[in-house]
Amino acid sequence: MNDGREFTMEITYRKLTENELGEIIRMRIDQLTEEYTEVGRTVPEGVDLEESLMDFYKRNLAAGTYVSWLAFDGDKIVGTSGMSFAEKPPYFTCPTGRLGILSSMYTDPDYRRMGIASELLKRVVQEAKDYGCGTIYITASDVGVKLYEANGFKHNGNFLQYNFV
Repeated sequence: MNDGREFTMEITYRKLTENELGEIIRMRIDQLTEEYTEVGRTVPEGVDLEESLMDFYKRNLAAGTYVSWLAFDGDKIVGTSGMSFAEKPPYFTCPTGRLGILSSMYTDPDYRRMGIASELLKRVVQEAKDYGCGTIYITASDVGVKLYEANGFKHNGNFLQYNFV
């Protein structure tokens, strides 16, 4: 966590490219591990996500159905975001039928509470708007809920899920 020490940094933002995939995959696994342990769950043994994540990122970046903004301190990635795009039949609150599915919001613990996540969120929300999404969905960690609420996200009490695993 940021301990309040004075230091100079210049955070820059740019979109994910294939050049950063190895580091992004490591950060995504760190994020998921942190979220699991935060709520007292044990990370499932024998699940190797590296190959599946590489396949996902390569396919969806190429297809334009996934976009990610990254925050850099120099050459170090200190924050990530991601937005997947999907489509379903249009409905009253989403007449385009286009959906954004927000994921991979993660900030290095040493860089938290500095506005990085808010800036990343702003950028991927704009990407969803530009794509024509009428709705954005997210499953938020307890820590993340405050960020999303502060940026206009509302709870949807009807959300349910079915897991095959």
